[in-house]
Amino acid sequence: MKKIIYFPLLGTAVCGNFAVHAADGKSDQPNVVVILADDIGYGDLSAYGAHRVKTPNVDRLASNGVRFTNAHAVAATSTPSRYSLLTGQYAFRRKDTGIARGDAFTIIKPEQETLPRMMQQAGYTTGVVGKWHLGIGDEKSQDWNGFLTPGPKDLGFDYSYIMAATGDRVPCVYLENQRIVNLDPNDPVEVSYEKPFPGEPLGKDHPEMLTVLKPSVNHGHDMAIVNGVSRIGYMRGGKSALWKDENIADSITSKAVAFIEKNKENPFFLYFGTNDIHVPRVPHPRFRGQTEMGARGDAIVEFDWSVGQVIAALEKNGILENTIIIVTSDNGPVVDDGYQDRAVELLGDHKPWGPLRGGKYSAFDAGTRVPFIVHWPAKMKAGISNALVSQIDMYASLAALNGQTLPENAAPDSQNQLKSWTGKDKKGRKYVMEQSGTLSVIKGNWKYIEPAKGEAYWPLTNTETGINPEPQLYDLSKDIGEKSNVAAQNPKKVAELSAIIQNVKNTPKTR
Repeated sequence: MKKIIYFPLLGTAVCGNFAVHAADGKSDQPNVVVILADDIGYGDLSAYGAHRVKTPNVDRLASNGVRFTNAHAVAATSTPSRYSLLTGQYAFRRKDTGIARGDAFTIIKPEQETLPRMMQQAGYTTGVVGKWHLGIGDEKSQDWNGFLTPGPKDLGFDYSYIMAATGDRVPCVYLENQRIVNLDPNDPVEVSYEKPFPGEPLGKDHPEMLTVLKPSVNHGHDMAIVNGVSRIGYMRGGKSALWKDENIADSITSKAVAFIEKNKENPFFLYFGTNDIHVPRVPHPRFRGQTEMGARGDAIVEFDWSVGQVIAALEKNGILENTIIIVTSDNGPVVDDGYQDRAVELLGDHKPWGPLRGGKYSAFDAGTRVPFIVHWPAKMKAGISNALVSQIDMYASLAALNGQTLPENAAPDSQNQLKSWTGKDKKGRKYVMEQSGTLSVIKGNWKYIEPAKGEAYWPLTNTETGINPEPQLYDLSKDIGEKSNVAAQNPKKVAELSAIIQNVKNTPKTR
């Protein structure tokens, strides 16, 4: 007989791997939808105080769910942040989890335990839609014109419709279940990050062809030209499969809604990675002019529309109440990230970083403190929480939700934070770890940034990234903007927080 585990927090009995509704025998497991925005900052949403852009759909979730003020991505850039969320393992434990090229091989290995695989074991149908940026294929099987493996299916996703990397990197095609969509076999795709293809025009040589966006100077978005925008990397072929930038939100949102419709009768887990705010920012014409901040502001409105479409699909099918919706971002904001879209000039008094310092690429708090909203009307009360939470805990928390016992090699850095997510625990984690060129830790009111040497990632200077050969300590209760380094005045606190980082580094990579 299987052991019955009871979770008072959830108010439902869990038998083995699945919850059962006692009255009719149907599964009572909540659906789970994770909406992971790209480059949305702490101050970019009206639910978090933005006034030059309105995000009513996100605001609805915030008003009826728990809105967190002290939630953190694991890293200040996309690939390591996403890696950590899906594996429950700090990306700094491996050396191959930096910002991935568009032709990167699969970074999460098929033998690793993953969040979607755990959800499958708990009885969920799993899907990933949108931005991936975790590599695909390997040295032997990265054939862009065939079946690319390993990929999402090998990692636990039953269905996938993804962008291989980012909007500014080739190949600019969608992959559905690990095959390029709408590919003409007579026009095969070729991808290179080493050298250009003869005869293919490049942005640096043909600025007259950049009819949609031109790159910022000296940033590298000046290689292959797709849809009037030059990208990072070289590509040729696949003309019938190329995406239209202004249609990306429509394409991936429609696939997310279709996944919900198809799986509405049984528990599902949907990981929806939106693209809108990431460069190149080319919102659909119906969103242009919705704000006075140009493409970046309008892209935020477009993101909110996608959130609204997901809500509408759940509501239409009568499953909104018992669906956990999590809205968050992979890292903090960046304004000028390589294209001349006037995002800086039109920013006005909008502060994507809110009261924080830094942003994407930065060890300062705006690099990783991000919006985090949990909406589950069936089981939780609405409110605002100051609990300290981290995206790395998604794995262990959803495992606990479904009564899953994790093996020793699964999610070694993930903790069960269900009580924090549902607003019952007001404190959350004892500390959170953050990664961006160096490691940081927040414990209580204190933020410590480990000494590091190195060059900052454009467009930031070392001063803006927090890369410094000296230890940095900030009292966030008095200095949330991290302006005054008080390390010299607090050597005991520096030693305490430094010891946490060293201990985590040296902890075995199992639970």
